[in-house]
Amino acid sequence: MWKKKNRVHEGKNRYYSVSKSLRRQGKSSEEFEVMLNSLTLEDIIALKLELSSKLMNGKLYGFPIWDILPEIVRDASVKYAIASTRTKHEAQRFMGVKNWRKWINIQKKYDTNYYFDENEKSSRKSIKTENDN
Repeated sequence: MWKKKNRVHEGKNRYYSVSKSLRRQGKSSEEFEVMLNSLTLEDIIALKLELSSKLMNGKLYGFPIWDILPEIVRDASVKYAIASTRTKHEAQRFMGVKNWRKWINIQKKYDTNYYFDENEKSSRKSIKTENDN
């Protein structure tokens, strides 16, 4: 009996991970991610704003938070979509963007290629140097 071979398609996005990227940069750890996971998104945003305002003596005057917030959320959503899917086409469908040209412009606007590729290149370099030693 002939068995259908299940083809596993692994795209370039397979290696993209925001978590791994932040860990390589020293901005995150497993313990931090466990604590972060117990907070709601609203708590995280409020905490980040509070910590940012402490640097400026409790004042964020002149900073248009209300106007910038949708862009911040879009940036995070695009990074998540690319990290959680196998291909950029799949990420495009996940985000509900029907026009490919528009999706390319979104990636350029939020600089996703640089964000993931720079971290991927640095991790490859560290793996090569570890293997050389």
